[in-house]
Amino acid sequence: MKRILFYLGHPAQFHFSKHIIRKLKEDGNEVKILIKTKDILENLLKEEGMEYENIQTQQRKNSQKAILLASLKRTVAVYKKARNWKADILIGTDSSIAQAAWLMRKPALTVLEDDVEIIKNLAKLTYPFTTNIVVPEPCRVGKWENKKIPYYGYMKLAYLHPNYFKPDHKKLEEYNISDKFCLIRLAKLTAHHDAGIKGLNSTMVNNVIKIASEHGYKTYISAEDGLDDSLKPYQLKIKNKDIHHIMAFASLLISDSQSMSVEAAMLGTPSLRFSDFSGRISVLEELEQKYKLTFGIKTTEIQQLLDMTTDFLSDPALKTKFQERRKLMLNDKIDVTAFFVWLIENYPESREVMKQDIEYQKRFK
Repeated sequence: MKRILFYLGHPAQFHFSKHIIRKLKEDGNEVKILIKTKDILENLLKEEGMEYENIQTQQRKNSQKAILLASLKRTVAVYKKARNWKADILIGTDSSIAQAAWLMRKPALTVLEDDVEIIKNLAKLTYPFTTNIVVPEPCRVGKWENKKIPYYGYMKLAYLHPNYFKPDHKKLEEYNISDKFCLIRLAKLTAHHDAGIKGLNSTMVNNVIKIASEHGYKTYISAEDGLDDSLKPYQLKIKNKDIHHIMAFASLLISDSQSMSVEAAMLGTPSLRFSDFSGRISVLEELEQKYKLTFGIKTTEIQQLLDMTTDFLSDPALKTKFQERRKLMLNDKIDVTAFFVWLIENYPESREVMKQDIEYQKRFK
């Protein structure tokens, strides 16, 4: 049995880890969770009843200096916690995990799904120190290819695979949400890799709402930040943990969030993502080009967004088509949670197995 330390720095990392952590504990392993204050992350852990320690209680500022200082402080905090607890292996996305593990001479698994050119600064602080980089097979890791452990899946499948998530239609009734609706997701776009990235604005959102209304659809908006007064009547007011149930029943997701667009694809919910990241991220490119489960539109193509919204909402068979595409995707992919539990519990032997036979992972379907 192992002593396994997870650092979670974002709500998406909580969702990815929750079933993995539960299964690791069921198998008799000891697990410690460290977090920082980030959006709804702490609330999600509380709702799930999971024990954790917050090592960065104050939300940092967005300057480069503030980001680097917070990163350094986290490394020190993670190192002290992991050393005193005698962790056997450290897992997470943040550079603090890799650096603390390197100082302790313990293994670190860096788990993410962004290409190296999207997260250049994070990669520089993380990849030289981490033991292995565990990413979906299409992800690019640059000159650190020798550290890559590729898997046939996506991080979002760790919690949205049918083995772990069943959409509950009663959630629509609970929140009095129409059966025929569009969901709009507005990201804050303040992450380290979001510099210079544009997304949806209130004028575009109002135009999308008008198109949806003309086609008989209601619209609900989920936003990381505050909403313009004209959009507040459409704000989705639900418990944080219920967003995936709502998304599963949406007729269409329109978003400038890459993360939620991937989640929609996992659920077979049609999605249009309006972002300068369009065409640049391997996971989303695979979902778009191979499976046609999401479609990216650059922020210079506003009319294309409106035209595609009209086309999608004019197709009564749209959701059925996407559900069929989802089945094809799921048939190709593994049970990501089961794979990670095996990888962690049997590490480093599991790493050698993957090096010798990448197809070994298919037994986790």
